[in-house]
Amino acid sequence: MAKNLYTAILEREGDVYVALCPELDIASQGKTVEEATANLKEAVELFLETADPAEIKQRLHDRILVTTFEAAHG
Repeated sequence: MAKNLYTAILEREGDVYVALCPELDIASQGKTVEEATANLKEAVELFLETADPAEIKQRLHDRILVTTFEAAHG
């Protein structure tokens, strides 16, 4: 079974954490960071198991870069 490395971006929204996989534009959520990440992994794996290869290729963004920057305000 092939494995690929994906990115998880997490953000707290109210009482839950929302997790996004930007490579495939798939999101999930959970009550903790760990639960949100596990739910996202499950959602990505289910998508990869059931989606047509053409859809996976169309949705896949294979060069995701995550960084930070400083911006002045007020």
